[in-house]
Amino acid sequence: MSAPHRFTRGAGAGEAHLRLMASSDLHAHVHPWDYHADRPDGTVGLARLSALAREMREGAANALLLDNGDFLQGSPLADHVAFETGSGKGHPVIAAMNAAGYDAAALGNHEFNYGLDFLKDALSAAAFPVLCANLTDEAGAPLFAQTAILERRLADGAGGEHAVRIGLFGVLPPQIMVWDSRHLEGRARAGDMVRAAEAAIAALREAGADLVIGLCHTGIGPEAHSEGMENAALPLAALEGLDAMILGHSHRVLPGPDHAGAPGVDAARGQVGGKPAVAPGAFGSHLGVIDLFLRSEGGRWRIAEAESSVAMPEEGGPLDEAVLEAVRADHAATLAYVRRPVGRSATPLHSWFALAAESPAVRIVAEAQAAYMRRMLAGTEWEALPLLSAASPFKAGGRGGPGYYTDVPAGDLAIRNVADLYLYPNTVRALLVTGAEAKDWLERAAGLFNRIAPGAEDAPLIDPGFPAFNFDTLLGLTWEFDLSRPARFDAEGAPASPGPGRVRNLLVGGRPVEPGERFVIVTNSYRASGGGGFPGASEERVIFDGPDANRDILLAHIREGGAERPPGPPSWRLTGPKGATAIFRSGPGSAFHAASAPGLRLEEAGMDEAGFLRWRIRF
Repeated sequence: MSAPHRFTRGAGAGEAHLRLMASSDLHAHVHPWDYHADRPDGTVGLARLSALAREMREGAANALLLDNGDFLQGSPLADHVAFETGSGKGHPVIAAMNAAGYDAAALGNHEFNYGLDFLKDALSAAAFPVLCANLTDEAGAPLFAQTAILERRLADGAGGEHAVRIGLFGVLPPQIMVWDSRHLEGRARAGDMVRAAEAAIAALREAGADLVIGLCHTGIGPEAHSEGMENAALPLAALEGLDAMILGHSHRVLPGPDHAGAPGVDAARGQVGGKPAVAPGAFGSHLGVIDLFLRSEGGRWRIAEAESSVAMPEEGGPLDEAVLEAVRADHAATLAYVRRPVGRSATPLHSWFALAAESPAVRIVAEAQAAYMRRMLAGTEWEALPLLSAASPFKAGGRGGPGYYTDVPAGDLAIRNVADLYLYPNTVRALLVTGAEAKDWLERAAGLFNRIAPGAEDAPLIDPGFPAFNFDTLLGLTWEFDLSRPARFDAEGAPASPGPGRVRNLLVGGRPVEPGERFVIVTNSYRASGGGGFPGASEERVIFDGPDANRDILLAHIREGGAERPPGPPSWRLTGPKGATAIFRSGPGSAFHAASAPGLRLEEAGMDEAGFLRWRIRF
C-alpha cells in the first residue's frame, strides 16, 4: 500500500491520537470485479479498502471509519438489486459496509437515483448512522439524521482512557432536486450546504461535541459562497467550529496533484482553508486518512496537530473476507445477470477516440434514443419537427485512468455490454429547442477542447477539467468543431467568449440550420433537468417525460437488431489551423482502432507517465 504519514512522536499523558479513515464515491464497487469486462479488477472495491482500513487501525490506538456518500449506485451490482429484486431491503452494499465496520456515513447525490423509498429501505439495515443535514420534507422536517455524536473512550499515551464526544454531520449538493426531480419533487427540499452545515455545527457544539467532522459530499469549487453552490468545500472550511473535512463528489484525490495550485488549497499537506481535509477518489481507489493529535484543555479536547494523507491499497493485495461474504450471493447473481445474451453488433463499440471523433459507443445510444422517440412522437404535434438525439461518452479515460473506456467487440452482446455503454439509471425525456439553442448546445460541448493556435506543435487537445459526460453530440445534425476559435463556454458551462463560437457548417438534412426553427432533442432526465448547464435544457422545455430508462431503451434497440446495422456517416469532425498538431491521449487499447477513427490524421506519439497512449493529430 501507499502508506500515509505518521506522527513522529507518541501521545503522552493527557494526549491522544485519533485516526479518521474515509472512503467516498464507492458507487457500489464492493467485490474487486469489473462487471462490464467480466473479469477481476484489483484496483477497485470495498473489500480491498476494508482490508487496508483494518491494517491502518493497527497503527492507531483510536480510529474511526467513515464514508462520504455515493455508495449505493454506480455498478451492475447496484442495478441488479434495484431492477431485478425491486427493493433496497437487505441491500448488499449496506451489508458490506456493516461488515467493514463503518462508524458513520453521509448521503451523496447518487443515493437518490433509485427513489426515496428504495433508499430508506436500504438504510434501514445500516448498523451505523447515515447523515444528511440539508435535506428535509416539504414541511421542513429532516428526512434523515442530520448529525450524530459518537461517544468514544480514547486511550492516551500513558494508557489512560478519556471520554471524547465526536460530532459528525453530512451535506450534499442541493442540485439533487434537479438531477432526481422525478423521485424528490413534492417529497423533499434541499437547502444550501453551507447554511445547513453552519446550523449543524452549532447544534453539535451545543450538544457538547469536542470535535466536529464534516462529511461533505462536495468538491473544492470557488472560494466565495453563493447560495445553492454544488462545490462548496472552501466556504464550508471557513465555518467556525468545523475541525476537519471529508470531501468527495468530484472523484478527485486530496492530498495530491489533483488540486495543485487551487486557491485556498494546500494540495501537498491536505488542507482546505487551513483545515485538515481528504478526498479519497472513487470506487475504492484510495483510503483517506486524517491523523489528529488531541490535547485536553480545560476539560475539552482540541486538535493540537493534524496530518492528512491518502493510502492506496496494493493492487491484487489482501481482501476483507467478511466484506466478500456479505455480497457473495449478490455477486454471483449479478454475474448471471450481466452475462445474459441480448443481441449482436456488426461493429466494435468503443470509446477510445470518443473525445476526438464520432464514437460507435456513443452513436448506438443516440440511435436507440432517436428510434424510441420517433415512435413516442408519432401522431403528436411534434411529429414533423426534426429530431435530434443527444449522447455523450461516459467512459473516456480522464481521472478513471488509461483503462477506463468502453470496448465491446463485434459479435454477441450481453447485458453487461449494455451497462457498459450506458452507466446511469436516467430516464428518457424530450425537449423543444430552437436552432440557435441546438447550436449553443454543441458550443457548450465544444468547451472540452483547448484552443489550437496557428503553428502549434503538439498542443494538448483536451481540457482535463472538462468531464467527458458533458461532451454531448447531436445525432441528426452535421457540423465541424473549429478549434482555431475560442470556446463560447468554459468547462463549467459559463459564458467564456462572445465570439462566433466553434461550431461551423451546421446542417440539418443538408441545409443550414435556421436560428429560429424548432427542433426536438431527445436526451436523459439529468440533462433535461439542467444537469451540465446546456442552453435550452430545462424543465419548462420538456415535451415528453418518459417512464423508460435510457439503458432499457438501448437494450430494446439491441434486441430488435439495431446494433446489427452498420452506423451511418459521421456527424462531426475537428478542424484546426492548417499544419498545426495537437496531442490526444487515449488508452493503449486505442492502437487497435486508430484506423477506424473517422476524420482524424493520427500518428502514435508514445506513452506518457500515466500509462496513456499519446496520439498526434495533424490538422
